[in-house]
Amino acid sequence: MTSRISRRVFTLATITGIAGATYAKAFESEWLEYTEKECQIPSLGGTVDIVHLSDFHACSDVPNSLIERAIQMAAAARPDLICVTGDFVTKYRSVDATWYANALRCLAETAPTFAVLGNHDIGSRFSDSVEYPTRSGILDILKTAGITLLHNRSQKFVTTAGVTLQLTGVGDLLTREIDGAEAFSSGSLDHPTVLLSHNPDSKDAVARYAWDLMLCGHTHGGQVVAPIVGISPAPVHDRRYIAGMKRWRDRWIHVSRGVGSIGGFRFNCRPEVTRVRLLPEPPSIT
Repeated sequence: MTSRISRRVFTLATITGIAGATYAKAFESEWLEYTEKECQIPSLGGTVDIVHLSDFHACSDVPNSLIERAIQMAAAARPDLICVTGDFVTKYRSVDATWYANALRCLAETAPTFAVLGNHDIGSRFSDSVEYPTRSGILDILKTAGITLLHNRSQKFVTTAGVTLQLTGVGDLLTREIDGAEAFSSGSLDHPTVLLSHNPDSKDAVARYAWDLMLCGHTHGGQVVAPIVGISPAPVHDRRYIAGMKRWRDRWIHVSRGVGSIGGFRFNCRPEVTRVRLLPEPPSIT
């Protein structure tokens, strides 16, 4: 009797595991969600809408159609600007660079689009494997697409309504390319600052500089999140910042769950495209 029960339990567990893996691979990984967040920046001269995208992870595990739908969703939001916080690819050699540049160009044709690189975009400094991209390949794609790279530098941005922001981008933390001093040296303290950084743990490395909101990714929201308890294998040290809009000291941090994934599966953690609305007044959504 005991062996029969054990076999039944084993069989049930096997079926459940296969069903869960199938769901994570074939369904949730492509179940794209449009989310909206708000944060208050008191010194802001008016409302600004930003579409935040991250972690496309273009490769054979992530369908081109998913990336294209995310781009279409971003365009439909009609934002003032678009920010992409890195990991454009997982394996550069599996990406059609012409297709990718054409797809990304739709972002720049919708609104001014700015980006930083993620650890998978860096190349040999991150891994000696030939499967990872060279920096020049990613830079060529972004240039062809009309996307402005903010690699350890700042740039002033003015919306069509006349609201001025400073956009600052830093290099990736994991690959030790982050340089806050260089990034903020070209900026100004006269305007609210939106910081683009791939990794949310970067906050400590740039804590001394003036910024109001950091947009980042890298975590994939955990990618696989245990129901109820919310435990996930997110690759960050500060596990308070795995997903969503949260306060840090007197500032805001938004961590995107990203569009793509590693291995092409997700569980209890849908891919997302986020509209982040910056307000000069207290937000109604947190």
